[in-house]
Amino acid sequence: MKREKIKILHVTFNMGIGGTERVILQLINGLDSDCYECSILCIDGEIGSIGNSLQEKGIQIISYNRKDGFDASLILYLHRLIKQQQFNVLHCHQYTPYFYGALSSIFTKCKVIFTEHGRFYPDRYSWKRRIINQILYLTTDSITTISKATKDALIRYEWMPKKAISVIYNGIEPAQCSSQTYELKKELRINEEDLLLGTISRLDPVKNQKMMIDAFYEVNKAKANTKLLIVGDGPSRERLEKHAIKLKLDNSVIFTGFQTSPDEYLALMDVFLLSSFTEGTSISLLEAMSLGKPSVLTDVGGNSEVIDNGTHGFLTQSNDVLQFSDKILTLLMDNNLRAKLGDNSKVRFLNTFGIKIMIDTYQQLYQKLANDTSGYHH
Repeated sequence: MKREKIKILHVTFNMGIGGTERVILQLINGLDSDCYECSILCIDGEIGSIGNSLQEKGIQIISYNRKDGFDASLILYLHRLIKQQQFNVLHCHQYTPYFYGALSSIFTKCKVIFTEHGRFYPDRYSWKRRIINQILYLTTDSITTISKATKDALIRYEWMPKKAISVIYNGIEPAQCSSQTYELKKELRINEEDLLLGTISRLDPVKNQKMMIDAFYEVNKAKANTKLLIVGDGPSRERLEKHAIKLKLDNSVIFTGFQTSPDEYLALMDVFLLSSFTEGTSISLLEAMSLGKPSVLTDVGGNSEVIDNGTHGFLTQSNDVLQFSDKILTLLMDNNLRAKLGDNSKVRFLNTFGIKIMIDTYQQLYQKLANDTSGYHH
């Protein structure tokens, strides 16, 4: 007799381009479709480009336009959806989707997973949340985070019980790129002898790309044949472009805007950079490691769990221009060191951050919760 599929509803803000959205995409693509049936609820009304691509493959994506403030109607809507479609597991990504998902699961048999993908910067306490989280926790069957740093933040700022939280690192498919780099280099006006630093990220104040450009100014003074490739878009773009012009770096800093296939750009980079004030587990960092790229990162959030300082790249103090530029120059001045740290990064990626590890871990969790018939949430 054929077993019924486990029905999972992912609850998230939207399915645009971002780390959380790409993890959901990997989970849906990676799970065995004979055993699992996945749907997505976007609570902010936008389906987004990743959502559109999944819809084309036949995945159910539901869009709900959440009202500002507390939206009680969303709880009722989601509660009805769980009952009507008989979901076994509600997988809530980030705190707000979790808040609504947990409350909507009351008086249903649907199991609730809360995955925290990252934290706002700066993190802060909220007494209101401390009280609310005690209620939410009663309806929650599993809490996961994408790094130990994120787990520590949930314990410290959300008063979540330590024993209830497990760490499941993001896993991805290795970045894929062709060997046809010549044309792209020509298009970007990068010479063969240029050493290329780069990042792939949303251009946002929390990512602190201004510090990256300031550090590059120091690097470029010491080593003229360097260029900085900034792949991505966001609210900080215009300000960053003006800053590069002010430093007379407009010929050396290349803004590509948003790219649907950033792997080709990543392949050009000699050193990958992340200058953020906070990170969970950066997907673009994992992609860089999968291509054997050494990195220079700020020592924030989960970055120190992804790379070991001096083994896969370098970690620096947050917002320290001179330390950041010094570590970049250390890598640029030593071809052998660059190659060695890049090779180490690739091995680290394959052993810890491959997609199969993440899929298998979540699969075991889904199976365990779906097989638990302990009755209704109260």
